[in-house]
Amino acid sequence: MSEPKFIAVAGNMGAGKTSLVEFLHRRYGFQPVYEPYMDNPYLDDFYKDMKTWGFHSQLYFLTHKFRLHMQLHGRSTTVIQDRTIYEDAEIFCANLYRSRKISKRDYQTYTELYDTMRTALQPPDLMIYLRCPVRSIRKRIQQRGRKSEQEIPTGYLRRLNTLYEDWIGRYDHSPVLVWQSDQQDYLTDLVDRIEFQRQIERFL
Repeated sequence: MSEPKFIAVAGNMGAGKTSLVEFLHRRYGFQPVYEPYMDNPYLDDFYKDMKTWGFHSQLYFLTHKFRLHMQLHGRSTTVIQDRTIYEDAEIFCANLYRSRKISKRDYQTYTELYDTMRTALQPPDLMIYLRCPVRSIRKRIQQRGRKSEQEIPTGYLRRLNTLYEDWIGRYDHSPVLVWQSDQQDYLTDLVDRIEFQRQIERFL
């Protein structure tokens, strides 16, 4: 295998990012790096009242994701990251602003900070994008049973999906591997698994 790489996994909540990170860790020994999801002290309050806590929650994610991103390069082994800083800023925070859950003043402060951080970021060597329709996302969210996610409106998930598609369409910082996660099952379908590994190994 070539020199260590930084691989990122992007996709809406429930698209299968964590499962993919775990699979690549088991199959190739990549070092998994998970989103600091449960560490966010604003998260439960945010899902109950997005307008009051949206800016606080997004600022927490941005700060911690930036620190994490800066630590990923220069490691002696290939790392695989669950969700990127790009998604936090260009999808989740943008969606809250468009939905009027974050004020214009707070959003400008956030984007100025993000733009400054982005100048210091080294992009991942590969971006894996998991494409998944809202119906499948909703089903998976219900199955995994995170209490804070159960009341998320379907319209919110749909807006995120639209922003994800717009974002991945213009993303050009690194090579992109798009995987239709609701139709292609690398975990239980041998043919899909072989195809997925073929694409990954071609990159490696």
